[in-house]
Amino acid sequence: MSRLADIMKEKDAFYRNNYLSGISIDCVVFGYHEKSLKILLLKMKGAKKWGLPGGFVRKDLPIQEAASQILEERTGAKNIYLHQFKAFGNLNRSEDLYEGMSKELWFNDRFVSLGYYSLVNFKNVSPVVDDMSDECEWRDINDLPPLMMDHEQIFDEALIQLRRDLNYKPVGLNLLPEKFTMSELQKLYEIILDKELNRGNFYRKMTRYGILNKLDEIRKGGAHKSPNLYTFDLETYNKALENGLQESW
Repeated sequence: MSRLADIMKEKDAFYRNNYLSGISIDCVVFGYHEKSLKILLLKMKGAKKWGLPGGFVRKDLPIQEAASQILEERTGAKNIYLHQFKAFGNLNRSEDLYEGMSKELWFNDRFVSLGYYSLVNFKNVSPVVDDMSDECEWRDINDLPPLMMDHEQIFDEALIQLRRDLNYKPVGLNLLPEKFTMSELQKLYEIILDKELNRGNFYRKMTRYGILNKLDEIRKGGAHKSPNLYTFDLETYNKALENGLQESW
């Protein structure tokens, strides 16, 4: 019996008594670092493929709170932005991970997974390896290893949804440092959208939204003119998250 099977057998009664059966959560955690969009991946004990962070829903928690708890335990970060975008429930979706394990295990039941994507500050995350995993680390979205189960599909659809959401929601508060230049914000959008954006149009849109505060500070250094620094206006940013921007890239 594999190490993972041993652990699952030991935890079977605990999860059966304290967690909802048939519902799981998988999260695509996006972080931005050195002009690269990354996601957090883990490797279950003894598994050959990598997977998305996830977990199960405690019987005494709302689903959204359960998702937040799962990510806080995995990343160490609090107040994480989370968006539920789709449910995944193909037959035998976990068959490759639990191959050879007893069908009587609680974990080996059929689970419909709620897909979330999350935007986090890369520097605030300390990936945690728990007793069911061997590794947990950031990987560039353009250089991902083979993923277990249907996690490649979940990632693909999370990225599509994030790109759609850019049409009506601001992005950046959870990904960029507190102070940033307009070109750094534009580069983030270009990497997410996988296309170049017109500099002038981007500047006009961003200033029109009213979600930015221009600081009396500049980014020093470099061969070109020192650019202005900005921060997000939290009040208008949060209103834009609720009400939308009604724009398109």
